[in-house]
Parts: sequence; C-alpha cells; structure tokens
Amino acid sequence: MNRNGFLKLLAALSATSVAMKLKDLDKITGALDSTPSMPVLFLGHGIPMNAIEENEFVKGFRKVSSEIALPKAVLCVSAHWETRGTLVTAMEKPRTIHDFGGFPQELFEVQYPAPGSPELAQKVKDLIKSTDVHLDDKWGLDHGAWSVIRHMYPDADLPVIQLSLDHTQGPRYHYDLAKELVKLRDKGVLIEGSGNMVHNLRMVAWSKLNEQYAYDWANEANDRMKQYILNGNHDRLINYSKQGKEFQLSIPSPEHYLPLLYTLALQKDSDVIELFNDQPVAGSLSMTSVKIG
Repeated sequence: MNRNGFLKLLAALSATSVAMKLKDLDKITGALDSTPSMPVLFLGHGIPMNAIEENEFVKGFRKVSSEIALPKAVLCVSAHWETRGTLVTAMEKPRTIHDFGGFPQELFEVQYPAPGSPELAQKVKDLIKSTDVHLDDKWGLDHGAWSVIRHMYPDADLPVIQLSLDHTQGPRYHYDLAKELVKLRDKGVLIEGSGNMVHNLRMVAWSKLNEQYAYDWANEANDRMKQYILNGNHDRLINYSKQGKEFQLSIPSPEHYLPLLYTLALQKDSDVIELFNDQPVAGSLSMTSVKIG
C-alpha cells in the first residue's frame, strides 16, 4: 500500500471511529431528552407478600403512578442491595431476585421481566463524580424494587435499573451522592427509594402483622420524621442517630432508611411534598411513603 492509500485508510478508520462514538453518545442521550421534571418517590415496601396481595398499600402504589407522567425509565435505590462501593445494574435483561424465605410458593413464582438499560447505567456512572461507580452485570431486580414497581407498571415494559447502597459509608455520603443524580429528573427518569422509615424486625408484633398498630416509640419517631420531611429539615434526618431513643429503635440498621435520604436529596425548592400509605403495621414497621414534586 502506498502512502496516499495508507492515509486514506487512516482517514476512513478515524471517520468510522468518530461515527461510532457519536452513535454511542446518541444512544445514551437520545433517549434522555429533556422532559418536565419527574417527581421522586420514597416507597415503604413492607413485607414481600405485598407483591401479590391486594391491600391499601398496593392501591397506593398504583394510585401514585397514575398521578404522574409515564417515565422513560425507573432508577430504584433498594434497601436490599448493599455493597462495598457503589454499583449500578447495567444488564439488558435483569433477573427477578427472590431474596427472602418462608413465604408461599406463589410469591417465588412471580417474575417481573422489565428490561434493563446499560445506556442509563452508563449515564448514572458519568453523572456521579464523588466516587467511582461500577457497572454490574450480576444483580438484577431484588424484591425491594420489583415488589412495588410491578404494581405501578404491571406490563414490565419500562427499563428499570438499580443503584446499590455502599454499606461502608454514612448517611451524609449517601445524601450528597444522590444530589448528583438530580439531572435525571429532567430526563424522564423516575427515581425511587424503596425501604421503610421505621423498620425493626426484631420487635415486630407478629400477632398483629396485618393490623395498623404501632408501639409508642415507633409512632413518635414516624411523626417526627414526617414533620422533618414536610418542613425540609434534612439535617435532622441525615443525623438520625442523634435524634434520641425513638429513632434508634426505629432504625437499628440503616439499609431501609437510607433510600429515604436519596429521595430527599433530590428535592427542588418548587416541589410539593405529599405523604401516602401513611400507616404503621405490626408495631415496629411503617409503610409511610413520600411523593416529592
């Protein structure tokens, strides 16, 4: 090959490379055109049986989804995916994870075959600058995600990805990291935190599992949490460990509480805050859920 031929080949290869990069960029951003700002949700998911039962809580999940615009995709921060470091699911077809035991076979047979979105996962990785986010191809959708999303979007036709909770980090870290995702609200992405504000399984009143019942300390903590949420007092909620015995009993471990902080961190000044499914169950659990925006 002569020099001119070689230079033409290099030019062609370079043009192809640029075209491929532009195509990849379009793939990531084209599906994320600007939209009216999506709300943010914190969903009290409760026990796994809520995935297949018909009760006031699943009616609440359906109702809130009917009140908001259809998202282009869902990003879920679930209490049930704790990792060292921060990961985001990046597979085309996430599996339905049955991460529980002792329930009826009917629950284990549930599948939620929503597609994933490697493109959105990459966008999340690019947006978060405070830490190195790793793309994950092994996890899928745990019950903190699919048990509520299947009621909201039963056709399983919206892309769903999950962002993990780094269990080595404190609440302020999670709150600040979540702020880096705020641009997704204007790209048609519904961001959901899934957990429970009050969640103490060791103190569950099993005889009242299906009753609206709370211990005094659980009521006190839940009421104060709601007050802080409605007043925008995020610092008290971030520093939950300093809020007294009621909070300590309600949050014996942070994984079910931290998704709330992800939700609150994405609040804008103009957002209206609404509470729904605001009921206690079994003494030491609260189903209180929050809609922001």
